[in-house]
Amino acid sequence: MGAQIPIALAAFVRDGLLLLVHRNPARRWYPDCWDLVGGHVDPGESAHDAVRRECFEELGVHVQDAVPIPMTISDPNLAVHAFLVTRWDGEPVNAAPEEHDDLRWFRPEELADLKLAHATSLPSLLSAVEGA
Repeated sequence: MGAQIPIALAAFVRDGLLLLVHRNPARRWYPDCWDLVGGHVDPGESAHDAVRRECFEELGVHVQDAVPIPMTISDPNLAVHAFLVTRWDGEPVNAAPEEHDDLRWFRPEELADLKLAHATSLPSLLSAVEGA
């Protein structure tokens, strides 16, 4: 197995709701499922900088605070760096329609019924909402 791919993800929480994006069905990796905003950490970039960049590229918002949180996923090829985001400038929009075809705010009790990119992340997601 090669080196793990570093990924930075943001769990946006507002008023007890979690923001998820729906990955476009044409995506090569994890198509047609709900996921956190985020993406690859570029060479020489910190995970914290990557999550701020990805949030601007994908949602058009400027993250004010990104607090590291534990995130469990089952893909051994990924090194996930997850962040709780509760403060940002701007209103999230789908600024990357080639990557996502929808974004929505979900109540914690709705998450178990979704097709998630990483089903093993559900406890981590619920903890993030509860901790916000």
